Amino acid sequence: MKRVLVGLGVLFALLLAILVIRALPTGAPAAGGATVEIPLDEPAIAGRLAEAIRIPTVSPAPPAERDPKPFEDFLVWMEGAYPVLHATLSRERVGGSSLLYTWPGTDPDAAPVLLAAHYDVVPVNPGSESAWTYPPFAGTIADGYVWGRGALDDKNAVVALLEAVTVLIESGFRPERTVYLAFGHDEEIGGQEGARAIAERLESRGVRAAWSLDEGSYVVEGVLPGLDVPVASVNVAEKGYLTLELVARGEGGHSSMPPPETAVGILAVAIARLQDEPMPSGIDGLTAEFLDALAGHLPFPLRLAVANRWLFGGLIASQLGGIGPGNALVRTTTAPTMLTGSIKENVLPTEAVGTVNFRLHPRDSIADVLAHVERVVDDPRVEVRMPRPGNEASKVSRTDSEGFRSIARAVREVYGPIVVAPGLTLGGTDSRHYGRVAVDAYRFNPMRVAGGDVAGFHGTDERMGIEELALGTRVYIRLLQIAAGAADAPDAPEA
Repeated sequence: MKRVLVGLGVLFALLLAILVIRALPTGAPAAGGATVEIPLDEPAIAGRLAEAIRIPTVSPAPPAERDPKPFEDFLVWMEGAYPVLHATLSRERVGGSSLLYTWPGTDPDAAPVLLAAHYDVVPVNPGSESAWTYPPFAGTIADGYVWGRGALDDKNAVVALLEAVTVLIESGFRPERTVYLAFGHDEEIGGQEGARAIAERLESRGVRAAWSLDEGSYVVEGVLPGLDVPVASVNVAEKGYLTLELVARGEGGHSSMPPPETAVGILAVAIARLQDEPMPSGIDGLTAEFLDALAGHLPFPLRLAVANRWLFGGLIASQLGGIGPGNALVRTTTAPTMLTGSIKENVLPTEAVGTVNFRLHPRDSIADVLAHVERVVDDPRVEVRMPRPGNEASKVSRTDSEGFRSIARAVREVYGPIVVAPGLTLGGTDSRHYGRVAVDAYRFNPMRVAGGDVAGFHGTDERMGIEELALGTRVYIRLLQIAAGAADAPDAPEA
């Protein structure tokens, strides 16, 4: 017996040693080298973002139609605000009001790169105008911020890209590889007219970009407890999109004489089952890569768990699954969003319909979701209907590519100590279209966003810090230097 206990003790000690050794820091330091100083006229850049916000380029939800005048006004504003860029790059109008700019490279054999953003914005929720600190389309500059709809999503990136290219042109920079700038006008409603048309035009010309960069995540802090360095999540994929309708049928009639189960009750049970049994979670693939990139900078207990996922993977997935963003990172999410039933409160419906929206993790397919829903609902009285085709999750772009390395280097050279991690975009972007003409598609807006500002996305008091806008502009400048030529040039362009 003593020998057994000694043997168990030795095994436990070995196990503990393995766990600890695997948790020892092995990753690269957060800093990516000395930062590059790039002087900019920050108030002037903020002023131009404010001007852009004052043009209400709203994409309303269908079937409402957009007002074309603000979009025309915005295109005119772009020409007037950036004359040097428009004198140097060619500009094509595509798909109505979207724009494709071409900056020819000196090496025709080099694969081009594509940088994208969109200038349409979501509507302001009716009745919420009075809750804004400043009017949503006033473009107010106050308290170190530019306030208004589009400041975060996504006119900040449009302005930062235009500023970056202008600064480089004025410094005498010429790209070795061709650079495309794509600015969509309908991203908020799917990009079917704009980004898709731009991608089709490039495809018809045989263009195959080495990589593309569109909106996605930002530079954020406090991603996990105890993580004391900012994180740039360069998203290498985006979730798919699928909406299903659950249709339950029952006897009609008067509510004073209801059957044991009404159509609404049958539907409620089906929806409850889906919520109680979501799609499986997992710490694998892209989620694992994201955590691995952070692991070396976490407090030891968290690092121990992340480094030993073979033992703690289930616990990590369970903990992440308990919070909204974490849950979205580890699984395909299930979100009941709409319900319809009777036309009158005392009339039993013959049909009740529940709408459920799914955001597909790259590990899952539309067929997987359909099979899951059918199995979990398991009720012949409930029809599962797909009202329109969904979108599969995007392919996962490489992290060992020249494109990812260029983005990571530019971010580190501007921000200094920072963790660059491959991430997953939880919503949809125009990259779903640009990915068809790029070997790798990345999703990242190189500006810092504080936790308190996140609520501004599609919400109230949307704002962008003046300093943060300038940081993003610097990243774009450095990225173009690195990716399109003069990568190691020590001299930054003058303001």
